[in-house]
Amino acid sequence: MRLLVLTFYFPPDLSAGSFRIGALVHALRDKASPGSSIEVLTTTPNRYASFSKPAAPRESLAGIEVIRLRLPRHSGDIRGQSCAFFSYARQVLRYVARRDYDLVFATSSRLMTAALGARVARSKDLPLYLDIRDIFADTMHDLMSARISWLLDPLLSHLESWTVRSAVKTNLVSQGFKDYFEARYPTGNFSWFTNGVDDEFIRLNTMARKRSPAEPIEILCAGNIGAGQALNEIVPELARQLGVRARFTIVGDGGRRSVLETAVRGLSNVELRSPVSRDRLMEYYSSADVLFLHLGGHRAFEKVLPSKLFEYAALGKPILAGVGGYAAEFVREKIPNAAVFPPGDVTRAISALNSLSLVDSPRTEFVRNYHRKTISLAMADDIWGLKTG
Repeated sequence: MRLLVLTFYFPPDLSAGSFRIGALVHALRDKASPGSSIEVLTTTPNRYASFSKPAAPRESLAGIEVIRLRLPRHSGDIRGQSCAFFSYARQVLRYVARRDYDLVFATSSRLMTAALGARVARSKDLPLYLDIRDIFADTMHDLMSARISWLLDPLLSHLESWTVRSAVKTNLVSQGFKDYFEARYPTGNFSWFTNGVDDEFIRLNTMARKRSPAEPIEILCAGNIGAGQALNEIVPELARQLGVRARFTIVGDGGRRSVLETAVRGLSNVELRSPVSRDRLMEYYSSADVLFLHLGGHRAFEKVLPSKLFEYAALGKPILAGVGGYAAEFVREKIPNAAVFPPGDVTRAISALNSLSLVDSPRTEFVRNYHRKTISLAMADDIWGLKTG
Protein backbone atom coordinates (compact mmCIF):
# COMPACT_ATOMS: atom_id res chain seq x y z
CA MET A 1 0.00 0.00 0.00
CA ARG A 2 1.39 3.36 -1.06
CA LEU A 3 -0.28 6.34 0.57
CA LEU A 4 0.21 9.94 -0.60
CA VAL A 5 -0.45 12.58 2.08
CA LEU A 6 -0.96 16.21 1.02
CA THR A 7 -0.77 18.82 3.76
CA PHE A 8 0.29 22.44 3.47
CA TYR A 9 1.53 22.46 7.08
CA PHE A 10 3.56 19.79 8.83
CA PRO A 11 5.80 19.75 11.94
CA PRO A 12 7.81 21.68 12.94
CA ASP A 13 5.54 24.40 11.51
CA LEU A 14 3.31 26.10 14.07
CA SER A 15 -0.37 25.55 13.29
CA ALA A 16 -3.27 23.43 14.45
CA GLY A 17 -3.23 21.64 11.11
CA SER A 18 0.46 20.83 11.53
CA PHE A 19 0.01 19.29 14.98
CA ARG A 20 -3.03 17.33 13.80
CA ILE A 21 -1.41 15.83 10.71
CA GLY A 22 1.84 15.11 12.53
CA ALA A 23 0.04 12.83 14.98
CA LEU A 24 -2.09 11.28 12.25
CA VAL A 25 0.86 10.40 10.01
CA HIS A 26 2.54 8.55 12.87
CA ALA A 27 -0.73 6.73 13.59
CA LEU A 28 -0.96 5.80 9.90
CA ARG A 29 2.49 4.29 10.10
CA ASP A 30 1.55 2.34 13.24
CA LYS A 31 -1.57 0.98 11.54
CA ALA A 32 0.00 0.27 8.14
CA SER A 33 0.27 -3.28 6.83
CA PRO A 34 3.80 -4.67 6.28
CA GLY A 35 5.51 -3.22 3.23
CA SER A 36 3.32 -0.12 3.09
CA SER A 37 4.81 3.32 2.48
CA ILE A 38 3.66 6.82 3.39
CA GLU A 39 4.84 9.81 1.39
CA VAL A 40 4.07 13.27 2.78
CA LEU A 41 4.24 16.24 0.41
CA THR A 42 4.27 19.42 2.45
CA THR A 43 6.05 22.78 2.61
CA THR A 44 9.02 24.27 4.39
CA PRO A 45 7.83 25.98 7.62
CA ASN A 46 5.97 29.15 6.65
CA ARG A 47 3.00 29.63 9.00
CA TYR A 48 4.39 32.84 10.49
CA ALA A 49 6.94 35.22 9.02
CA SER A 50 8.04 36.07 12.57
CA PHE A 51 8.76 32.46 13.55
CA SER A 52 10.31 29.81 11.36
CA LYS A 53 12.03 26.69 12.60
CA PRO A 54 14.47 25.07 10.16
CA ALA A 55 13.47 21.70 8.68
CA ALA A 56 15.22 19.41 6.23
CA PRO A 57 13.81 19.42 2.67
CA ARG A 58 13.66 15.63 2.81
CA GLU A 59 13.30 13.45 5.89
CA SER A 60 12.85 9.70 6.41
CA LEU A 61 11.03 8.68 9.58
CA ALA A 62 10.90 4.87 9.71
CA GLY A 63 8.32 4.16 7.03
CA ILE A 64 7.42 7.82 6.42
CA GLU A 65 9.03 9.92 3.71
CA VAL A 66 8.53 13.67 4.20
CA ILE A 67 9.25 15.98 1.26
CA ARG A 68 9.15 19.70 2.12
CA LEU A 69 8.70 21.90 -0.93
CA ARG A 70 10.26 25.35 -0.80
CA LEU A 71 7.91 28.32 -1.11
CA PRO A 72 8.49 31.96 -2.05
CA ARG A 73 8.76 34.26 0.95
CA HIS A 74 5.48 35.96 1.85
CA SER A 75 4.11 38.24 4.55
CA GLY A 76 0.99 36.20 5.30
CA ASP A 77 -1.54 38.40 3.53
CA ILE A 78 -4.06 36.89 1.08
CA ARG A 79 -1.94 37.65 -1.97
CA GLY A 80 1.18 36.14 -0.40
CA GLN A 81 -0.66 33.04 0.79
CA SER A 82 -2.19 32.55 -2.65
CA CYS A 83 1.19 32.76 -4.37
CA ALA A 84 2.62 30.33 -1.81
CA PHE A 85 -0.15 27.80 -2.38
CA PHE A 86 0.09 27.91 -6.17
CA SER A 87 3.83 27.34 -5.88
CA TYR A 88 3.12 24.33 -3.66
CA ALA A 89 0.46 23.01 -6.06
CA ARG A 90 2.71 23.28 -9.11
CA GLN A 91 5.51 21.42 -7.34
CA VAL A 92 3.15 18.70 -6.08
CA LEU A 93 1.71 18.07 -9.55
CA ARG A 94 5.19 17.91 -11.04
CA TYR A 95 6.42 15.57 -8.29
CA VAL A 96 3.56 13.04 -8.45
CA ALA A 97 3.29 12.95 -12.26
CA ARG A 98 5.47 9.85 -12.68
CA ARG A 99 4.94 8.23 -9.31
CA ASP A 100 2.44 5.53 -8.39
CA TYR A 101 0.19 5.45 -5.33
CA ASP A 102 -2.76 3.42 -4.10
CA LEU A 103 -4.55 6.06 -2.02
CA VAL A 104 -4.55 9.85 -1.61
CA PHE A 105 -5.22 11.67 1.66
CA ALA A 106 -5.50 15.47 1.83
CA THR A 107 -6.14 17.68 4.86
CA SER A 108 -7.33 21.24 4.33
CA SER A 109 -8.78 24.26 6.09
CA ARG A 110 -8.90 26.62 3.10
CA LEU A 111 -10.21 24.07 0.58
CA MET A 112 -7.28 24.50 -1.80
CA THR A 113 -5.18 21.57 -0.56
CA ALA A 114 -8.33 19.44 -0.66
CA ALA A 115 -8.93 20.53 -4.26
CA LEU A 116 -5.31 19.68 -5.07
CA GLY A 117 -5.87 16.23 -3.58
CA ALA A 118 -8.95 15.83 -5.77
CA ARG A 119 -6.95 16.82 -8.85
CA VAL A 120 -4.23 14.26 -8.07
CA ALA A 121 -6.70 11.48 -7.24
CA ARG A 122 -8.77 12.08 -10.38
CA SER A 123 -5.73 12.22 -12.64
CA LYS A 124 -4.49 8.87 -11.31
CA ASP A 125 -7.92 7.27 -10.79
CA LEU A 126 -7.26 6.75 -7.07
CA PRO A 127 -9.55 6.78 -4.02
CA LEU A 128 -9.42 10.07 -2.09
CA TYR A 129 -9.92 10.60 1.64
CA LEU A 130 -10.45 14.25 2.60
CA ASP A 131 -10.02 15.85 6.02
CA ILE A 132 -11.91 19.17 6.12
CA ARG A 133 -11.00 21.51 8.98
CA ASP A 134 -13.08 24.54 7.95
CA ILE A 135 -15.84 25.52 5.49
CA PHE A 136 -13.83 27.85 3.29
CA ALA A 137 -16.60 28.94 0.93
CA ASP A 138 -18.88 29.78 3.86
CA THR A 139 -16.16 31.66 5.73
CA MET A 140 -15.08 33.71 2.72
CA HIS A 141 -18.71 34.64 1.99
CA ASP A 142 -18.95 36.19 5.47
CA LEU A 143 -15.56 37.91 5.44
CA MET A 144 -15.62 39.38 1.93
CA SER A 145 -17.44 42.50 0.79
CA ALA A 146 -20.81 41.97 -0.90
CA ARG A 147 -19.40 42.79 -4.35
CA ILE A 148 -16.43 40.43 -4.10
CA SER A 149 -18.63 37.76 -2.53
CA TRP A 150 -21.05 38.03 -5.46
CA LEU A 151 -18.18 37.36 -7.85
CA LEU A 152 -16.43 34.57 -5.92
CA ASP A 153 -19.30 32.67 -4.29
CA PRO A 154 -20.23 30.67 -7.42
CA LEU A 155 -16.60 29.79 -8.10
CA LEU A 156 -15.88 28.67 -4.54
CA SER A 157 -19.14 26.71 -4.32
CA HIS A 158 -18.35 24.91 -7.57
CA LEU A 159 -14.80 24.15 -6.43
CA GLU A 160 -16.06 22.84 -3.10
CA SER A 161 -18.68 20.65 -4.78
CA TRP A 162 -16.17 19.25 -7.29
CA THR A 163 -13.70 18.54 -4.49
CA VAL A 164 -16.09 16.86 -2.05
CA ARG A 165 -17.72 14.79 -4.80
CA SER A 166 -14.24 13.58 -5.81
CA ALA A 167 -13.73 11.95 -2.40
CA VAL A 168 -14.73 8.44 -1.44
CA LYS A 169 -14.89 9.67 2.15
CA THR A 170 -14.72 13.06 3.85
CA ASN A 171 -13.85 13.63 7.49
CA LEU A 172 -15.28 16.74 9.16
CA VAL A 173 -13.55 17.96 12.32
CA SER A 174 -16.63 19.70 13.74
CA GLN A 175 -20.15 18.39 14.25
CA GLY A 176 -21.14 21.97 13.54
CA PHE A 177 -20.40 21.26 9.86
CA LYS A 178 -22.99 18.47 9.75
CA ASP A 179 -26.03 20.38 8.47
CA TYR A 180 -24.02 22.32 5.88
CA PHE A 181 -22.41 19.28 4.27
CA GLU A 182 -25.29 16.84 4.55
CA ALA A 183 -27.68 19.36 2.95
CA ARG A 184 -25.35 19.95 0.00
CA TYR A 185 -24.01 16.41 -0.40
CA PRO A 186 -26.77 14.05 0.77
CA THR A 187 -25.00 11.01 -0.71
CA GLY A 188 -21.64 11.92 0.85
CA ASN A 189 -19.77 9.48 3.05
CA PHE A 190 -18.73 11.42 6.18
CA SER A 191 -16.74 10.67 9.32
CA TRP A 192 -16.29 12.86 12.41
CA PHE A 193 -12.78 12.53 13.81
CA THR A 194 -12.26 15.77 15.68
CA ASN A 195 -9.20 17.56 17.01
CA GLY A 196 -7.64 16.25 20.18
CA VAL A 197 -5.36 16.71 23.16
CA ASP A 198 -1.62 16.17 22.83
CA ASP A 199 0.42 14.52 25.59
CA GLU A 200 2.53 17.59 26.38
CA PHE A 201 -0.56 19.53 27.46
CA ILE A 202 -1.77 16.67 29.63
CA ARG A 203 1.56 16.64 31.45
CA LEU A 204 1.42 20.38 32.00
CA ASN A 205 -1.88 20.41 33.89
CA THR A 206 -0.10 19.72 37.18
CA MET A 207 1.83 23.02 36.95
CA ALA A 208 -0.66 25.36 38.64
CA ARG A 209 0.35 28.98 39.29
CA LYS A 210 0.20 30.26 42.86
CA ARG A 211 -1.69 33.55 42.67
CA SER A 212 -2.25 36.18 45.34
CA PRO A 213 -5.78 37.66 45.40
CA ALA A 214 -4.23 41.12 45.19
CA GLU A 215 -2.50 40.37 41.90
CA PRO A 216 -4.10 41.15 38.53
CA ILE A 217 -5.62 38.18 36.74
CA GLU A 218 -3.14 36.95 34.13
CA ILE A 219 -5.17 36.31 30.95
CA LEU A 220 -3.37 34.54 28.10
CA CYS A 221 -4.42 34.29 24.46
CA ALA A 222 -2.16 32.11 22.30
CA GLY A 223 -2.44 31.43 18.58
CA ASN A 224 -3.34 33.10 15.33
CA ILE A 225 -4.21 36.81 15.23
CA GLY A 226 -6.37 36.99 12.13
CA ALA A 227 -9.76 38.07 10.88
CA GLY A 228 -11.32 34.92 12.28
CA GLN A 229 -10.18 35.66 15.83
CA ALA A 230 -11.20 39.35 15.68
CA LEU A 231 -9.13 40.13 18.77
CA ASN A 232 -9.08 43.81 17.84
CA GLU A 233 -12.87 43.85 18.33
CA ILE A 234 -12.77 42.63 21.95
CA VAL A 235 -9.39 42.92 23.67
CA PRO A 236 -8.89 46.73 23.65
CA GLU A 237 -12.22 47.62 25.26
CA LEU A 238 -12.19 44.59 27.56
CA ALA A 239 -8.72 45.57 28.81
CA ARG A 240 -9.84 49.18 29.33
CA GLN A 241 -12.86 48.20 31.39
CA LEU A 242 -11.00 45.61 33.48
CA GLY A 243 -8.15 48.04 34.16
CA VAL A 244 -5.82 46.93 36.95
CA ARG A 245 -7.95 43.83 37.61
CA ALA A 246 -6.42 41.95 34.68
CA ARG A 247 -3.37 41.80 32.47
CA PHE A 248 -3.51 40.37 28.92
CA THR A 249 -0.64 38.56 27.22
CA ILE A 250 -1.23 37.72 23.57
CA VAL A 251 1.27 35.33 21.97
CA GLY A 252 1.03 34.88 18.22
CA ASP A 253 1.00 36.46 14.82
CA GLY A 254 -1.28 36.78 11.82
CA GLY A 255 -2.90 39.10 9.33
CA ARG A 256 -4.58 41.32 11.97
CA ARG A 257 -1.68 41.65 14.39
CA SER A 258 -0.81 45.17 13.23
CA VAL A 259 -4.47 46.22 13.61
CA LEU A 260 -4.49 44.85 17.16
CA GLU A 261 -1.19 46.55 17.98
CA THR A 262 -2.66 49.89 16.95
CA ALA A 263 -5.88 49.27 18.91
CA VAL A 264 -4.09 48.47 22.20
CA ARG A 265 -1.47 51.21 21.95
CA GLY A 266 -1.33 53.04 25.26
CA LEU A 267 -2.88 50.20 27.27
CA SER A 268 -0.44 49.17 29.99
CA ASN A 269 -2.29 45.92 30.73
CA VAL A 270 -1.94 44.40 27.24
CA GLU A 271 1.29 42.91 25.93
CA LEU A 272 1.77 41.32 22.49
CA ARG A 273 4.53 38.78 22.00
CA SER A 274 5.76 36.94 18.93
CA PRO A 275 5.03 33.25 18.26
CA VAL A 276 7.19 30.80 20.18
CA SER A 277 7.94 27.09 20.10
CA ARG A 278 5.64 24.72 21.95
CA ASP A 279 8.22 24.28 24.70
CA ARG A 280 8.36 28.02 25.32
CA LEU A 281 4.58 28.27 25.06
CA MET A 282 4.29 25.88 28.00
CA GLU A 283 5.97 28.50 30.19
CA TYR A 284 3.34 31.07 29.20
CA TYR A 285 0.58 28.59 29.96
CA SER A 286 2.03 27.83 33.38
CA SER A 287 2.06 31.54 34.25
CA ALA A 288 -1.54 32.18 33.22
CA ASP A 289 -4.63 32.31 35.44
CA VAL A 290 -7.20 32.32 32.61
CA LEU A 291 -6.93 31.18 28.99
CA PHE A 292 -8.73 33.39 26.48
CA LEU A 293 -10.27 32.50 23.12
CA HIS A 294 -12.32 34.61 20.72
CA LEU A 295 -13.90 34.21 17.29
CA GLY A 296 -15.57 36.86 15.18
CA GLY A 297 -19.35 37.07 15.21
CA HIS A 298 -19.82 35.94 11.60
CA ARG A 299 -22.37 33.23 10.87
CA ALA A 300 -19.74 30.89 9.43
CA PHE A 301 -17.85 30.80 12.74
CA GLU A 302 -20.91 29.36 14.50
CA LYS A 303 -20.13 26.02 12.83
CA VAL A 304 -16.46 25.69 13.75
CA LEU A 305 -14.85 24.02 16.75
CA PRO A 306 -11.50 25.74 17.40
CA SER A 307 -8.62 23.34 17.94
CA LYS A 308 -7.30 25.73 20.61
CA LEU A 309 -10.19 24.67 22.87
CA PHE A 310 -8.72 21.17 23.15
CA GLU A 311 -5.30 22.52 24.04
CA TYR A 312 -6.74 24.90 26.63
CA ALA A 313 -9.09 22.33 28.16
CA ALA A 314 -6.28 19.81 28.71
CA LEU A 315 -4.35 22.31 30.84
CA GLY A 316 -6.99 22.40 33.57
CA LYS A 317 -7.03 26.21 33.70
CA PRO A 318 -10.16 28.42 33.62
CA ILE A 319 -11.24 29.29 30.07
CA LEU A 320 -12.93 32.49 28.87
CA ALA A 321 -14.33 31.93 25.38
CA GLY A 322 -16.02 34.45 23.11
CA VAL A 323 -17.68 31.97 20.77
CA GLY A 324 -21.15 31.20 19.47
CA GLY A 325 -23.02 28.35 17.83
CA TYR A 326 -21.62 24.85 18.05
CA ALA A 327 -18.42 25.89 19.83
CA ALA A 328 -20.44 27.55 22.62
CA GLU A 329 -22.55 24.40 23.03
CA PHE A 330 -19.41 22.25 23.13
CA VAL A 331 -17.80 24.40 25.82
CA ARG A 332 -20.90 24.44 28.01
CA GLU A 333 -21.43 20.67 27.73
CA LYS A 334 -17.88 19.32 27.72
CA ILE A 335 -15.51 21.70 29.54
CA PRO A 336 -15.92 22.40 33.28
CA ASN A 337 -14.89 25.83 34.63
CA ALA A 338 -15.15 27.47 31.21
CA ALA A 339 -17.33 30.52 30.60
CA VAL A 340 -18.81 31.58 27.26
CA PHE A 341 -19.85 35.03 26.08
CA PRO A 342 -21.16 36.30 22.71
CA PRO A 343 -18.33 37.41 20.40
CA GLY A 344 -17.53 41.11 20.76
CA ASP A 345 -19.72 41.61 23.85
CA VAL A 346 -17.49 43.25 26.49
CA THR A 347 -20.16 43.46 29.20
CA ARG A 348 -21.00 39.75 28.91
CA ALA A 349 -17.28 38.93 28.77
CA ILE A 350 -16.71 40.60 32.14
CA SER A 351 -19.69 38.75 33.62
CA ALA A 352 -18.32 35.47 32.25
CA LEU A 353 -14.89 36.19 33.72
CA ASN A 354 -16.47 36.91 37.12
CA SER A 355 -18.23 33.54 37.01
CA LEU A 356 -14.99 31.57 36.71
CA SER A 357 -13.29 29.87 39.62
CA LEU A 358 -9.66 30.97 39.40
CA VAL A 359 -8.19 27.61 40.25
CA ASP A 360 -6.53 24.92 38.17
CA SER A 361 -8.15 21.49 38.15
CA PRO A 362 -7.51 18.57 35.75
CA ARG A 363 -10.31 17.76 33.28
CA THR A 364 -9.70 14.04 33.37
CA GLU A 365 -12.83 12.95 31.52
CA PHE A 366 -12.29 15.46 28.72
CA VAL A 367 -8.69 14.35 28.23
CA ARG A 368 -9.72 10.69 28.18
CA ASN A 369 -12.44 11.32 25.58
CA TYR A 370 -10.34 13.52 23.30
CA HIS A 371 -6.84 12.11 23.55
CA ARG A 372 -5.16 12.92 20.21
CA LYS A 373 -3.40 9.56 19.91
CA THR A 374 -6.63 7.59 20.37
CA ILE A 375 -8.46 9.72 17.79
CA SER A 376 -5.55 9.50 15.34
CA LEU A 377 -5.31 5.72 15.56
CA ALA A 378 -9.05 5.34 14.93
CA MET A 379 -8.84 7.72 11.97
CA ALA A 380 -5.81 5.87 10.59
CA ASP A 381 -7.83 2.64 10.61
CA ASP A 382 -10.58 4.44 8.71
CA ILE A 383 -8.17 5.78 6.09
CA TRP A 384 -6.42 2.46 5.42
CA GLY A 385 -9.82 0.78 5.36
CA LEU A 386 -10.78 2.90 2.37
CA LYS A 387 -8.49 0.82 0.16
CA THR A 388 -8.63 -2.56 1.88
CA GLY A 389 -12.43 -2.36 2.24
